[in-house]
Amino acid sequence: MLNFLPAPLVGLIASLLLALNALFWVPVLLLFSCVKLLLPIKAVRLLIDPLLLHIAETWIAGNSGWMRLTQRTSWDVQGVEGLNYRSWYLVNCNHQSWVDILVLQHLFNRRIPLLKFFLKQQLIWVPVMGLAWWALEFPFMRRHSEEFLKKHPEMRGKDQATTRKACEKFALIPTSVMNFLEGTRFTPAKHQRQQSPYKHLLKPKVGGMALALNAMGDKFQAILDVTIVYPDGAPAFWQFLTGKLKRVIVRVRSLPIPQHLVQGDYAGDPAVREAYQQWAQQMWADKDAQIEALISRSNQRVGPP
Repeated sequence: MLNFLPAPLVGLIASLLLALNALFWVPVLLLFSCVKLLLPIKAVRLLIDPLLLHIAETWIAGNSGWMRLTQRTSWDVQGVEGLNYRSWYLVNCNHQSWVDILVLQHLFNRRIPLLKFFLKQQLIWVPVMGLAWWALEFPFMRRHSEEFLKKHPEMRGKDQATTRKACEKFALIPTSVMNFLEGTRFTPAKHQRQQSPYKHLLKPKVGGMALALNAMGDKFQAILDVTIVYPDGAPAFWQFLTGKLKRVIVRVRSLPIPQHLVQGDYAGDPAVREAYQQWAQQMWADKDAQIEALISRSNQRVGPP
């Protein structure tokens, strides 16, 4: 509705609405999280956790509201029908921009349980949002380089322990565990540095997904494999705020849980690791081909999106 305004003004309005929405809901989240912290018993958790999720979903709905107000985006979405809000999902997606997170939240809000992301430890210090992620019990991971782990082998299992502990909490109420299999945002420089065999994707990193499947495989209804394509190029966050995201293509497919892998010891069994890698590489090859087809089809369209 406001897209007729100059782009910098649209960006300013969107930024203000984004900030006000967060500043309103984060204190509410913190209030109820502190109650849960002071009364660390299961009965209180089972009472407070659904309330926290409802608050977060209302917050996301507010973000969707200002997105509709400030953006004129064409959404081409398939595969979100028939999802179960009362179940557990492992959600996997390609990663190109911080905008991906708003796209995913916008599409899945109240269709499936709240998306829970595994975050870098440093993100807990992000003003306002770090507190919100803490209140919603998003797991914070300390990711160390291989060189650091060689010097400090005692740290090698810390992230696995964090993942398992988080998954134990996720198992109490319906949750969607979000995983970017690439581990970082796609850029041409990273693609070249990795010598990735895929045209549109970085190499998949399977460890986090394997741990989540091992810890919660009996809970997950399915893996939701999400593909996001920006036909006009992946937007920077400011470009998105200023209303320059004209087209988004999203495809969602529901994949069965690989039961032959769920009970395997990914960390300790090389054969299991190899099986996981082959499974992920096939999924990634299919996704790469899908992205290529979607881009090609989009480029053949005539007229404005």
